[in-house]
Amino acid sequence: MTPETPTTAAALSVATRYYSPALLNHCVRSYLWAATYGTARGIAFDDELLYVAALLHDIGLTEPFDSHHLPFEEAGGHMAWTFAVASGWPPHRAARAAEIIVQHMHSDVSPAADPESHLLQVASSWEVAGRHADAFPPDSRTDLLARYPRLGFGAEFLACFQDQAARKPDSPAGASVRTDVATRIATNPLDSHPAT
Repeated sequence: MTPETPTTAAALSVATRYYSPALLNHCVRSYLWAATYGTARGIAFDDELLYVAALLHDIGLTEPFDSHHLPFEEAGGHMAWTFAVASGWPPHRAARAAEIIVQHMHSDVSPAADPESHLLQVASSWEVAGRHADAFPPDSRTDLLARYPRLGFGAEFLACFQDQAARKPDSPAGASVRTDVATRIATNPLDSHPAT
């Protein structure tokens, strides 16, 4: 179940317009994995804030919002702040959405310090590189992957990261490419699941 507010509806509209089908499903799955993980572990989180950040966390990879200078997560954070303020959120809440998006590409954040960033980090690293597989039992994957299939996400995402790395080698995406994210993407257990 996803939160239903005017802002979450607007975030889904933006995501649907600007993402490819594979990236859109990835962002929706990232929210659902994050919420499932947090709920199962008793991590209290702001559902609306997590949803908006999850839906927009890769918007900086899309052509209209790509920056030739900023890492994609920073560009996406700026876009999310603008979106959230335009949707009526106060600036401090909009800044939280931006912070979560930036943090998802950086070192792990503890759930006590920042639950939403922690949950998006766990979910996105599971989605992309298969980390935390033990937290998501195989039988829990079937329904979600049937509703939101991968649609070749791994190959598309790797191409995005390789493009980011070529233009912005000092970015976290550049570091990921240098440390062989291609192999981690290729061996992600989500891509060998029957529902994909």
